[in-house]
Amino acid sequence: MADRVLAIDGGNSKTAVALVDVEGRVLAQVRGPGASPQNVGLARSLEVFEELARAAAGQAGLAADEPIATHTAAYLAGADLPKEEEDLRAAIERHGWSRTTVVGNDTFALLRAGTSDGVGVAVVCGAGINCVAVARDGRTHRFPALGRISGDWGGGGHIGSEALWLAVRAEDGRGPATALLPALVEHYGTRTLAEAVERLHFEEVEFDPHVLCPLLFRVAAAGDAVAGEVVARLVEEVTLLASVSLRRLALLDEEVDVVLGGGVLTNTGGVVVDAVRDRLSDIAPHARVRVVDVPPVVGAALLGLDALGAAPAAELRLRTAYEPLDVAAGG
Repeated sequence: MADRVLAIDGGNSKTAVALVDVEGRVLAQVRGPGASPQNVGLARSLEVFEELARAAAGQAGLAADEPIATHTAAYLAGADLPKEEEDLRAAIERHGWSRTTVVGNDTFALLRAGTSDGVGVAVVCGAGINCVAVARDGRTHRFPALGRISGDWGGGGHIGSEALWLAVRAEDGRGPATALLPALVEHYGTRTLAEAVERLHFEEVEFDPHVLCPLLFRVAAAGDAVAGEVVARLVEEVTLLASVSLRRLALLDEEVDVVLGGGVLTNTGGVVVDAVRDRLSDIAPHARVRVVDVPPVVGAALLGLDALGAAPAAELRLRTAYEPLDVAAGG
């Protein structure tokens, strides 16, 4: 069997799978629903991964009894603690897709997607927020990323919930006036926000805080001070995550990449990215802040190719197989 990598990027909202040979050629690409074990449970996660892995094998023309890959590189949202990574690895190995398997948090795939060697810091802000760092000598730093119980602030759902909270308090007098109020009233199509809250309470309207996050950024961009404070808080949090990681690995004075990714960060224009770059320049003057420009599944595949000892040309071939992401800010 020619050496192949089965790469899985398992996010909260979607799962991407790529089958790549050791030369960096993409043999198959498939996508499916989000399958974070924290959201859908381990059994359903594995069902999704199995369906997509078999679909990729079929797309590549592999026989049903043929091993899919030499190595599986699965980088998954919800694999936040070493025990979770080990449990997921053992469960995936039972499916027999490949001889070897590595499971890690999906933020490691983001870091590899945004760098040439997987060294540096990656901060992701999508459905949630997380940060990992890898030093050149292999030392790592990471956060549990379990939500408020582990000290987290941020993520699309969190920011969207803040938008509603601030608008409600503006309407009932507990908070300052904000343009978030008319924006949310328009969003829900009600006469007042109190009416929308009642409908949300009785589940007559679905509450999806993630869709309110872009709304908050639009209101902030129009000059609203209250929404702007939330954006400033996100800038502070991203800067904190990156700077703490750099400090813990003694990289503050090193030339190192800080990779930003996730739907919240990549869709805010330069509002967040440029502000993070400015603030980090005072703390880590040699850090290079950039937005990832290829899908994280590319990072998972590159980590798999690294594990197989693939030649450098394989990375270039793999990267050029993917259209650059239409990111809102770079560096």
